[in-house]
Amino acid sequence: MPKEPTSEISRRQFVKQAASASVAAGSAALLAGCQDSTSGGGSTPNINTDKTFKWKMVTTWPSTLKVLGEGAKLLAGWIETMSQGRLQIKVYGAGELVPALGIFEAVSQGAAQMGHGASYYWAGSSQAAQFFAAVPFGMNAQQMNAWIYSGGGLELWEKVYKPFGLLPMPAGNTGVQMGGWFNREINSIDDFKGMKMRIPGLGGKVLAKAGGAAVLKPGGEIYTSLERGLIDATEWIGPYHDYHMGFHRVAKYYYYPGWHEPGTVLELFVNREAFEELPADLQEIVRTATYRSNMWMLSEFESKNNMYLDKLINEHDVQLRKFPDDVLAKLKVYSQETIEEICASDPLSAEVYDSFKKFQKAVNSWAEISERAYYGLT
Repeated sequence: MPKEPTSEISRRQFVKQAASASVAAGSAALLAGCQDSTSGGGSTPNINTDKTFKWKMVTTWPSTLKVLGEGAKLLAGWIETMSQGRLQIKVYGAGELVPALGIFEAVSQGAAQMGHGASYYWAGSSQAAQFFAAVPFGMNAQQMNAWIYSGGGLELWEKVYKPFGLLPMPAGNTGVQMGGWFNREINSIDDFKGMKMRIPGLGGKVLAKAGGAAVLKPGGEIYTSLERGLIDATEWIGPYHDYHMGFHRVAKYYYYPGWHEPGTVLELFVNREAFEELPADLQEIVRTATYRSNMWMLSEFESKNNMYLDKLINEHDVQLRKFPDDVLAKLKVYSQETIEEICASDPLSAEVYDSFKKFQKAVNSWAEISERAYYGLT
């Protein structure tokens, strides 16, 4: 058998040695990556595609409630689908696992991993929380999204919720709401005196300044309370939702505009410790699903509100009324007084509102030559 040239033997030995070195290096890198993903000491994402997470979501809404309860279920379903079943979420409506207004504490304590509601319900835990839902005479849905996503609002929101071990995310918006349902006409600011009205958040504090009494009730209790005379008036959302809540059967006058909630943000909040235990890809799936929910909810309300307003007026003889200008002007004064009092006593609220106010001023300047100018043409 002919003897191979020395040069050919050397070449083959070099290739063999190089291949062995490459395999060894690859094994070492794989081992290091596994160590990083379990210890948290490296930058490699902690991804274990074999592990399934089973979570609970508690909500302030009845599970059958259109858009809100429906939206919570859709959100859970989108997360499960995008994760290919690796993150499964069972949704509990108001009162099914914890009381409607007890979900903030439940998720904070780890009794459930997710909560779905609106941040003004938690003003008793943090005054600053309510600014991320709605501010009277504040920003609309488009502007709230801009502030939260691109204007520093989300970072402040996370700061407010951090002491409670929670991570908040926008997960819906009602758009501009209606002013509420009343059984007597509002002709002056004095007509609010002695009135018991279901109204949450900062709007409720403004009502108190006008001489009324704000009552905080979850959605599932409002109709019965109005029917039995436990409250004299209520606000909720807008024509589409209000129609299905049946308020037109127990109240005569339907007022606009929703000065108290011009673009209410709905939220998903997650137990921070549980969230940080998720692999990086599942964390991004949760965030992405809330983006989708945010757009879907606003679109549902916007697409159906006018249709159901027509039904309320033409089929059920509801009396549509606009708040008198002098009433709105007085409510605006009371709103500013209310906010100033809160900010004077709570530094975190002052920090949040300072950001909110500066952003609103800037975005309104742009709206003058964009949105408002265009509406004048249509």
